[in-house]
Amino acid sequence: MRDLFDGEAEPPVVTMAAGAVLLRGFARPYEAELLAALRDVLAISPFRHMTTPGGHVMSVAMTNCGAAGWLTDRSGYRYDGIDPKTASPWPAMPDCFAALARAAAEAAGHGGFQPDACLINRYIPGARLSLHQDRNERDVAHPIISVSLGLPATFLFGGARRYDRPRRFALEHCDIAAWGGPSRLHFHGVAELKDGEHDMLGRQRINLTFRKAL
Repeated sequence: MRDLFDGEAEPPVVTMAAGAVLLRGFARPYEAELLAALRDVLAISPFRHMTTPGGHVMSVAMTNCGAAGWLTDRSGYRYDGIDPKTASPWPAMPDCFAALARAAAEAAGHGGFQPDACLINRYIPGARLSLHQDRNERDVAHPIISVSLGLPATFLFGGARRYDRPRRFALEHCDIAAWGGPSRLHFHGVAELKDGEHDMLGRQRINLTFRKAL
């Protein structure tokens, strides 16, 4: 893997901002368990394209697991314990999901993290996620842990203001972005996904975003 700026090999940990790091390849020891558990979650609550309050259908497909699931529709952004597609609770968070989130938070300097929500995003080529803040959680003292699986992507990490110019970071399969503390409410997003073929996940990128929502 090559550095974005000087062509030298990147270290295992890359600092994005104060309280925000990339953990290169951190999820690899969990890879087989994650993918098996993901299939179980999707069998209960499949992906769907949600609608923003403004009526825009998102290019990224989403689902959730854990005690709370993040939702968006014409009534707004929120967390809910019930999947509106199935009218049943979201699938329980798999043990391997929670263990990875806790370990990554600890490695990033945010010890004691106990996630109760995992938003699962599916990107296909052409999908993107515009700059936004994660601020629907009850207490933003807890970090965000974001796990990348599948096709490579470009992560955009900005500042506390929407118009702050974001930095661009390459994300590969099993990389983790973690941010909290002074960076917890920084704007972030994902650039349009380029086409490709991952040897395990095909023409897609899966993102697991862990939060303490309740």
